[in-house]
Amino acid sequence: MSDRDRGPRFRRVSQPRGDGRAGKAGNRKSPRGRGSARNGRREAGADEPAILYGWHTVTTALANPRRTIRRLLLTENAARRLADENIDTRIIPEIVRPATIDQRLGPDAVHQGLLAEADPLPSPDIDTLAQEGIVLVLDQITDPHNVGAIMRSAAAFAVKAIVTTARHSPEATGVLAKSASGALELVPLVLVQNLARALTELNDRGFMTVGLDSAGGEDLAAIPLRQPLALVLGAEGKGLRQLTRETCSAVARLDMPGDIKSLNVSNAAVLALYIGASRLGLMR
Repeated sequence: MSDRDRGPRFRRVSQPRGDGRAGKAGNRKSPRGRGSARNGRREAGADEPAILYGWHTVTTALANPRRTIRRLLLTENAARRLADENIDTRIIPEIVRPATIDQRLGPDAVHQGLLAEADPLPSPDIDTLAQEGIVLVLDQITDPHNVGAIMRSAAAFAVKAIVTTARHSPEATGVLAKSASGALELVPLVLVQNLARALTELNDRGFMTVGLDSAGGEDLAAIPLRQPLALVLGAEGKGLRQLTRETCSAVARLDMPGDIKSLNVSNAAVLALYIGASRLGLMR
């Protein structure tokens, strides 16, 4: 019988003593003591792991050969389900009680009995992007739930990459990873220092860069679109910054028939992607 037939190997971890709250047992910090791990939020650091939790997030990471898994915490039920579905854990997991993962993430995190610490995925250079299909560009969208939801939609529409700034954007860990539901492993995340410069480079490489703004001159569904296409989304409230808007080759709006004329940025991304993919013939 092979190791796979036997199911994942594991080591059982003794539970911390105390009243079940994070604190004395050191559960407010990562195992390496590098800042808060609650909901995966942490201070930036090149050697810090990405915190991944939830079934789709962790199993997609396990299936990604480019993702290095450092540590894997599983409940007994999660370990049994992985074995039943013949999912390779790649490393020996630690079997813990659900409360141990709760203490790491906070009681509101829906972890489904899985938590992984992994190396961050590398960020490709903008000049390596394929000159076809659709790319999303995010202008200082800071809410990890919104960015994660946008990444999930991007994976559904086969977006080639998401471009965002290294600063003023959430890290690809914790809440963002959970909201993305595995899309972190499927859509490359390109981090740039200066968004206007990145847009200029996309323009120079033949991309049609379309900023989405309520003050856009035309409806996105009405303007001619072509590949490669970069759709540029701004933060809720602030929208696109002036320099970002000026660097786009076109600025368009999303017209809606109802009384409410604005959408949450993640919903706007879905609508823009559907319009773009439909107009470009990518829905076949």
